[in-house]
Amino acid sequence: MTVIGVGADGTFEPAAEALLREADVVLGGRRHLDLVAAVPGQERRPWPSPLLPSMPDLLAELQGRRVVALASGDPMVSGIGTTLVRTLGADAVRVVPAVSSVALARARMRWSAEESVVVTLVGRHEARVLREVAPGRRILVLTSSAETPAIVGELLTETGHPDAAITLLSDLGSDVESRSVKTAQEWARVTAADVPALHVLAIEIPADAEPWRSSWVAGLPDHVFDNDGQLTKRDLRASALARLSPGPGQHLWDVGAGAGSVGIEWMRAHPTCRTTAVEADAERAARVARNATRLGVPDLRVVEGRAPDALAGLQAADAIFIGGGATRPGVLDACIGALGPGGRLVVHGVTLETESLLADAYRTHGGELTRLAVETTHPVGAFTGWTPLRTVTQWSLCT
Repeated sequence: MTVIGVGADGTFEPAAEALLREADVVLGGRRHLDLVAAVPGQERRPWPSPLLPSMPDLLAELQGRRVVALASGDPMVSGIGTTLVRTLGADAVRVVPAVSSVALARARMRWSAEESVVVTLVGRHEARVLREVAPGRRILVLTSSAETPAIVGELLTETGHPDAAITLLSDLGSDVESRSVKTAQEWARVTAADVPALHVLAIEIPADAEPWRSSWVAGLPDHVFDNDGQLTKRDLRASALARLSPGPGQHLWDVGAGAGSVGIEWMRAHPTCRTTAVEADAERAARVARNATRLGVPDLRVVEGRAPDALAGLQAADAIFIGGGATRPGVLDACIGALGPGGRLVVHGVTLETESLLADAYRTHGGELTRLAVETTHPVGAFTGWTPLRTVTQWSLCT
């Protein structure tokens, strides 16, 4: 299988010409197939819909034939090339890229790669953009829908950035290339009918934007999480996440998630971090999902159920946080048993019963046992005094 990148004007790299001419079958979107000159005797086939479920049968049918797949620009930038490599394996796919839409957008905006970030919304939730919001931030957004500019504009407006400048760059590299600049709140009112199908968004966040969302270091202010009191507080959360040690691509179980704060901050640490939040209370489970979306990690998965039963069948965890329910029979043992070599476990408890359980676990398994006492200032008449929060016992273990 050869994947060839095609520019918006139908051009491609010279090395791809012979490959395309000699192919038995050419696959692609209808727009791509129309851009490339026909070859006598060659079969042209548009991608089936839905694509992913149909892919195995399609590839099996074409086995043994010389196949070329057409893609926009660089096939490995949110393109079909990535899907084919995952399906067939790297050794079975050859990629001949054209100039990507990302490179063209940076050139048009005069933005360097070092000073901007790319967020793909192709097949993904638009709220992913919110994780990248920071004062002065430059964000290139890859989209697949004419509705995206209005959705992104509304999200930025709702989160306090109505004046963010959004440049829509359409049909990059073609004869009809164009650009349109509006604020986020202006784009929120634009209908899909007025948006070109092929476009990239370039977002500039004002330098004086409210800064708290920009922090990827653990310990966001408590007030940014909608909660009913079941919340791992800021200082305790930072301590837990320091020991959970988020790493790119790693998966956290947030057991007894409450407001979801630990799992959300785990995912904010890196765009590829993943969380499964387990919460028995239906209202809290829904709240976790809302908090995750508002804080830029809408892909957080919420499982409504009670541990340990709800843990069965979950994708393997690299780290586990137990914020509630540790004394429930089987929960702690199930979590310890679920971790492979190098796994991390952090458990918080505020009751004598949980503290006794964690002391026993420490004696049996080792790890680190810590008591965390936090006091904050509050008015005492005309003066200021200290008010202690509940002391938390924290047990952490690295397997």
